[in-house]
Amino acid sequence: MKKLNALTVLGMTTVLTMGLLGGCGSDSGKDTPQTAETSVETKSSDKGDSDKAAEGKTTDAGENTGKKDTEGGKVYYLNFKPEVADIWEEIMSTYTDETGVQATVMTAAAGTYEQTLKSEIAKTDAPTLFQVSPVGLDTWKDYCMDLKDTELYQHLSNKNQALSSEDTIYAVPYAVEGYGIIYNNKILSDYCAMDGAKIKSAEEINSFAKLKEVAEDIQAKKDDLGIQGAFAATGMSPGDDWRWHTHLMNMPIYYEYKDKGITDAETLDGTYLENYKQIFDLYLNNSTVEPEMLSSIGTGDSMSEFALGEVAFVQNGDWAWNDIKDNEVAEEDVKFLPIYIGVEGEENQGLCVGTEAFWCVNSEASEADQKATLDFVNWLITSDTGKDYMINKLNFTSPFDTFQADEAPGNPLSRQILEYAASDKESVSWAFSTMPGDAYKKNLGAALLEYTQGTGDWDGVKKALIDEWAKEKSNPTAE
Repeated sequence: MKKLNALTVLGMTTVLTMGLLGGCGSDSGKDTPQTAETSVETKSSDKGDSDKAAEGKTTDAGENTGKKDTEGGKVYYLNFKPEVADIWEEIMSTYTDETGVQATVMTAAAGTYEQTLKSEIAKTDAPTLFQVSPVGLDTWKDYCMDLKDTELYQHLSNKNQALSSEDTIYAVPYAVEGYGIIYNNKILSDYCAMDGAKIKSAEEINSFAKLKEVAEDIQAKKDDLGIQGAFAATGMSPGDDWRWHTHLMNMPIYYEYKDKGITDAETLDGTYLENYKQIFDLYLNNSTVEPEMLSSIGTGDSMSEFALGEVAFVQNGDWAWNDIKDNEVAEEDVKFLPIYIGVEGEENQGLCVGTEAFWCVNSEASEADQKATLDFVNWLITSDTGKDYMINKLNFTSPFDTFQADEAPGNPLSRQILEYAASDKESVSWAFSTMPGDAYKKNLGAALLEYTQGTGDWDGVKKALIDEWAKEKSNPTAE
C-alpha cells in the first residue's frame, strides 16, 4: 500500500498557494474556515484595552517590549476556529497541568478574527500566538517573530510552505485541510436501489450535470427515502455564511486563475460566476428550508441535519467530522464528493485542499513569553500527548516531519483527502486566500443573502464580487 505523509499532500495540493507564498507580503480559513459558531471564549487575563490600530506597533516600552527574562513565560493563543474552541481549552488545561506553564486561549467569533486580533494585539497581555493568512500577512508581519531559527520551522517538512520574505520566516503552517460535498452513502445507496434512479452508485456523480440530476430526483423522492431534503439547509446567518461567500466562491476564482495562469489578481472578470450561481441555486432549491427563511439558519443547523441522517448532502470540510460523529450516520457512510460547477474537464477534479492555518509568534511579546510559546507549539508537534490532540481531537493533517505516515487523523473525511490527493484527480487550491479581508467577504455574503431572499438580484452579487474586489485590491482598508 502506498504511504502518503502530510508533506506529500501539501506538495500535491497547494500549487496555487505555493505561488502566493513567493510574493506574500482573509480570513481564513476559513474565515476558514469560516466556522460554525458565533460565541467567543473569553480569557481571564485581559488587561488594559487600547484602540491602537494593527498598522502601528505597540509603542509603550512598558507594555510589551521588555525581553530580558527567559523564565516564567506564559502562552496566550488567539484561536481562529470556534468549532474547536472546547478542544483548545482542554489542550491549554492539559499543558498547564503537565508543565506548570500558564496557557490560555481565546476564540474569535466566526468572521471576526481580524477585528478581534486588532483589539487583542494592542493590549498589555496580547496574544503570544496567533494566526495569519497569506493575504493578511502584510497587515501583521511587524508583529511576527522571525521563526527561521526555531525548532518549529526546522520540523516543517516542506519549508517552502512557510510565509516568508527574503530570509525572514513570518509564519509556519500547522494543518492541511480540505472540503467538498459530504454525502451519506447509505442514503445514496437506498436511492440507487429505487426504480428510476439516475445512477447505480455514488461514484457515477462526476459532473455538475449528474449532481443536479441526482439531487433533484432525490428531492422529489425525499418522502420515499425518509429524509427531509437532498441538501442540508443553505444556512445564511450573517457571520455563518462563510461556506458560500468564501469556500464555494473559491470555485469560480480558482478556475479564472487557472485559465489565466495566475495566482492572484487586482481585478476579476467573473468568468465562472454563472457556474457558481447554478450550484448555489441547486443547493437553495433542493434543501430542507425555503430560501427566504435562511437568514436565521447557521452551519450548526445544517450539520445537525446531516448528522441525524435527514439529508443526503452538505457542503463542508474535514473539520466538520466533530459535528457528525456519534450521531445517526455511520462512520463508513460519511463520504466526500468534489464541488462540481459545470466546468469542462471537471470529471478529473478532486477536493479543495490547502491551508490558511499559519502560526505566528508575537514579536512584541517578552522573551519569556516567546520561549514559552515556542515550547508549547513544539510540545504539540513532538510529544505523544500533543500529537494525539493534533491528530485525534483537532483532526489536523500535519505538515511536520515529527508525524509519521501512519499518524494521520482517524477522521474518515481527512483520510479521504489523503486518498484524493494520492489519486490522479486534480485538487482545487484555495484561491479564496487571495480575497480581500473580512469586510469584503461580509459585503459579498450580504449580497448573496439578498439574492437568496429575493430582496436583491444577481447583479448585486456580481457587483459585490467584482467591483468591490477591484476597489479593495487597489486600496485595501484596515480590518
